[in-house]
Amino acid sequence: MKRTAIILLAVVVGLSIQAAEGARCGTFSVSRSSQVVFAQGNLQYNAAQDTWRFAGQQYEYIGQGNENIAAGYDGWIDLFGWGTGNNPTLATLSDADYKTFSDWGANAVSNGGNTAGLWRTLSKDEWVYLLQTRAKASSLFGMGSIDGVNGIILLPDNWQAPECISFAPSTTKGLQDLGIHFDNEGKDNFSHNTYTMEQWALMESAGAVFLPAAGGRFGEATTYLVGENGHYWTSTAYDSYFSHLMYFDSEFLFPQAWSGCYRGFSVRLVTTATDTGLEDTTDSNDRMNSQKTLRDGQLLILRDGKTYNITGQEVK
Repeated sequence: MKRTAIILLAVVVGLSIQAAEGARCGTFSVSRSSQVVFAQGNLQYNAAQDTWRFAGQQYEYIGQGNENIAAGYDGWIDLFGWGTGNNPTLATLSDADYKTFSDWGANAVSNGGNTAGLWRTLSKDEWVYLLQTRAKASSLFGMGSIDGVNGIILLPDNWQAPECISFAPSTTKGLQDLGIHFDNEGKDNFSHNTYTMEQWALMESAGAVFLPAAGGRFGEATTYLVGENGHYWTSTAYDSYFSHLMYFDSEFLFPQAWSGCYRGFSVRLVTTATDTGLEDTTDSNDRMNSQKTLRDGQLLILRDGKTYNITGQEVK
């Protein structure tokens, strides 16, 4: 494989290639001095195997299977009580059982480097910065769906739209920033951007992140609003009984919502953005002359009359 081809791929996508296994390629500012990359999918756990993993795709979630949560359950769950990185099957209805936060990212994730401590959970302030404070924040997220799966789309800091793929920030579709939250009187958030699997592959290759509306869990036996609402825990407690989460549905987006710690919600981990160490030897004209396309479901890069696959190899 030619080194120049690898450099080309990094430049065309417009992002740094991340070394961490299980990480997406887009970089996102979560404070004035910190950037992160998101995990490839929501966090999942199998109690019988005592194994953590990331969902294979960003839009995947378990849903009603979370009602099987138990210490010996040989299946996967992805809705967790707040701070249960050290006790993921805890499902009592008492907030007092969740007073201490144990970060899920402290665990080894089997398809995320398989080493403890590589990942972490965003704080409440980091979610606020990402959605409301970073440069061009209002234009770098939008609600939508992928093949009928509802969720929120997050775009990296240096977003460049793929060829022939459109994206509409929800703030241009009726979602208004009211300070502590966003509100859409039309209640049609998930219609703002709709993608097929093939279209999403191009969005994802440019660094877009998707968090599905995976619903929530109340106690052991009840899941609710699966496919309709998204609840993503932060690492930040609100008080002795509640903790912060990022919440969205067809009408609202709350970067700093709060809820009882005993409820089971989704977790999407992040890791610190790292540089590839590759020297970018192309100029701006080279970047403008490169395009991405799909052929038989495979993402390809077109440049200077040649075609490359995502590993940087030239193809015919």
